[in-house]
Amino acid sequence: MSSTGTNNFSGCFVALITPMFENGDVDYTGLKKLVDWHIESGTDGLVILGTTAETATLTEQEQAQVLDVAIAQNQGRLPLIVGNGLNCTRSTVEKTKKLDNLAIDGYLTVTPYYNKPSQKGMVEHFKAVAAATRKPIILYNVPSRTGVDLSNQAVFELMEIDNIVGIKDATGDLSRVSAMKQQDSSFLLFGGDDLTSQHYLSLGGDGVISVTANVEPELMQKMVKESIADNQKDAELYDEKLCLLHRDLFIEPNPVPTKWALKEKGLISSDMVRLPLVTMEPNNHKTIKLALQHVN
Repeated sequence: MSSTGTNNFSGCFVALITPMFENGDVDYTGLKKLVDWHIESGTDGLVILGTTAETATLTEQEQAQVLDVAIAQNQGRLPLIVGNGLNCTRSTVEKTKKLDNLAIDGYLTVTPYYNKPSQKGMVEHFKAVAAATRKPIILYNVPSRTGVDLSNQAVFELMEIDNIVGIKDATGDLSRVSAMKQQDSSFLLFGGDDLTSQHYLSLGGDGVISVTANVEPELMQKMVKESIADNQKDAELYDEKLCLLHRDLFIEPNPVPTKWALKEKGLISSDMVRLPLVTMEPNNHKTIKLALQHVN
């Protein structure tokens, strides 16, 4: 059963990385430390097994253990959302049913990638997943990674389904915020593009699901909080400190620079990622160091 309601689905959620040792094994102790650090830092929610977690390269057994460890360490202190999306509807439904008895609060369900389904195909996919659970679902639209863009019209149709409660919008298209709000003001809007997230929130977004929050959770949470409270001047000051991280954490494929930054800050023991990703090129180290310095 879930531990919190969708009332808590707002603010700064972190798209959590999966720490690994130098040999590529998952560092479960490191994961526990990160969960505690986020709770101490004021992060509003955890997203486990998303894209940033390198879920595509984790075995099913590892995914299950990452989730078990995160749930046990969190102890219901923060809302915990799990990435459940695959590019096969049947597999996504089966995975969701398997996860449904765990102490999680909802799902982040990405548009099917690689198949390039039509808008109708995506709507039917999400309807099938929603029918497999009573827990809330947040849609995830990230065209740069999936090759498909979930249209506003398709989202409007999915708003009619009780347990589809929101969307993580990583399109960077800020015009979508007001269109969504006008359609259904209770539908939760999460910015999924760190570079435009402050602007996204100022237009009426409810929160963010953030990569930058891995590295600077406290500042990100403050920026989000001030934006939602409509204290735009303060929000912009926080965002200015974060702007280089928002940009430079993507100079190489996510989460490569993020892991390097966390190791640099002494928060994880290794910046190891799994193939086909490789650790960060040495000529980019200075760029991330400067972004970290810019925060202060």
